[in-house]
Amino acid sequence: MSRRKLTRTIVSMAAVLGLSTTALAACSPGDGPGGSQSKGDCSPVVVATSSEKVNLMEKLGERFQDSDEAKGLKDCVTIKPVNVASGKAADYLSKSTKDWPLGADSAPAIWSPASTVWTQRVASVAGNKVYSGDAQSFAKSPVVFGMPESMAKALGYPGKQISMKQIHDLIKDKKGWGAVGKDLWGSFKVAKTNPNSSTTGLSTLLMQSYAATGKKKDLSAGDITKAKDFSQVFESGAIHYGDTTGKVLQNLADRASGGGSSYVSAIALEETSLYNYNIGNPDSHTVQPGEQLTPPKEKLVGVYPSDGSMFSDNPAVALNADWVGPEQKSGAEAFVNFLKTKPAQELLPEYGFRPIDGSVDVSKHLNKDVGIDPAQPKTTLPQPAPGVVSAALDQWAKIRKPSAVLQIIDTSGSMNKSIGSGKTRLDGAIEGSQTTLGQVRPGDEIGVWAFTTGINSMIDKKNYPGIGVVRPFGKLGGDKEGLQDDIADLANSRRGGTPLYDAVSQSYDYMKKKAESGRINAIVVLSDGEDAGSEMSLESLVQKINADQGEGGNDKPVRVFAIAYSGEADTEPLEKIASASGGQVFDATDPTKIQETFQSVMNNF
Repeated sequence: MSRRKLTRTIVSMAAVLGLSTTALAACSPGDGPGGSQSKGDCSPVVVATSSEKVNLMEKLGERFQDSDEAKGLKDCVTIKPVNVASGKAADYLSKSTKDWPLGADSAPAIWSPASTVWTQRVASVAGNKVYSGDAQSFAKSPVVFGMPESMAKALGYPGKQISMKQIHDLIKDKKGWGAVGKDLWGSFKVAKTNPNSSTTGLSTLLMQSYAATGKKKDLSAGDITKAKDFSQVFESGAIHYGDTTGKVLQNLADRASGGGSSYVSAIALEETSLYNYNIGNPDSHTVQPGEQLTPPKEKLVGVYPSDGSMFSDNPAVALNADWVGPEQKSGAEAFVNFLKTKPAQELLPEYGFRPIDGSVDVSKHLNKDVGIDPAQPKTTLPQPAPGVVSAALDQWAKIRKPSAVLQIIDTSGSMNKSIGSGKTRLDGAIEGSQTTLGQVRPGDEIGVWAFTTGINSMIDKKNYPGIGVVRPFGKLGGDKEGLQDDIADLANSRRGGTPLYDAVSQSYDYMKKKAESGRINAIVVLSDGEDAGSEMSLESLVQKINADQGEGGNDKPVRVFAIAYSGEADTEPLEKIASASGGQVFDATDPTKIQETFQSVMNNF
């Protein structure tokens, strides 16, 4: 595994486990009453924050220690940021403030989602008692479309403003890029994140309705209904729905071409994510001491739609939760107040954020060199009421791009290893697979296969060695319960070797035949180890997949999404396979987190 990927894996493991990768003390030896407290005596104040702010929060935590706000505390505190997607945290807090589902070590005293749309949503469901004080913005970042510079220039960038309507028309036009004289570039593809978990995905969805109705404010639930056809065209252009923008950007950076329409034409993202991509940190991971960032071969430039952009206004709020003790509460309130001070605001542009303090000069960091125009957007679209947001999410569930997903699950002998609580790895995989079926609509197609040595299946009159059919591929219909029972049968499956490459190759060939344009065609691979027993080599498999990813590309590509189930395995082969297809690898190093990992995977569909 490469050093950089290993670093990202370590950081991802730390985030899953609720650990910070850097000590962030708001105190030092000698701080506190009488100057006697050491860093180990400080109370941890956990900040649940969106992924793009983890680096920033770490540095703000360091700067906080010298602030008047920290010095005024009776007890010293340690600021400890953990990465929790905004939509996930909103879901957790809406359901309960008695128990934090990710574990006591990561239970937050502060919540900093990417947008107040989430804090308002929680307040509308759970009431205002969730927060200690109002949720106030301390940083902002407009939602834009990031485009490879050469492609943006083909649309008139930077001299000509580009509208949501223009992007809509390019997606809808069967000629795609040919409509602007770039026939070889193929169809116009967009990357969007799942609006149920991602602020960017939700903002983009609302921007679509604003553009469709021509409104600049006062968006209503009726407007959402009127915008259905317009929004459905946007969804038809989605390559897949990522759970975070960073994973889509990392995939773009990892592809050998360095960009281009064979993968995506435009990515809906926050300006800060665009900044991170262009400085060489596409997934916005925590940069380790000594780590060298390498900028991409071709930068992305920010396209600020002339119809208007929504801002992610990045609030921070202290929580009134049962798990927050008195020291954490006072520390949380002090840190939230510190975020609006000059020393904190001056730090924001270094991390790609715009400060709320208009006197702070951003030009040194936010400029055309990183694809940013601080003078944009010309039109700012306000956040609509929570009821309108709910209407948009309800509509998206009906109009999002249809999917066809084949899950292939490793049932080799090593899946018998324990994950605690009397469960094996395979038990965890079964449970994770079953609990994510809520994402699958009756009209979606789904199949489940198992793979190990010593089994064979006849599928469409062809022999598939090493494959066992758990559920034949086809429309789900109303049979979710039946599918759950089928998956449960895996507990009795044969345990042999791990013919990983053969299984992926056969699944890929099968899904290529079943693939249709206008939908997300995907394979989800769950494996806990390296290949053992395949006839096909990794190099041959990657070459085969790469052959389908040429410029202009396949209009019905099959993406491979892999769940790396064990920390004992080398994930680099899975990363090569996923990257070649335009998919992603998800880290489930802690197999007890398999449900959450499956949920992240299913957010793509």
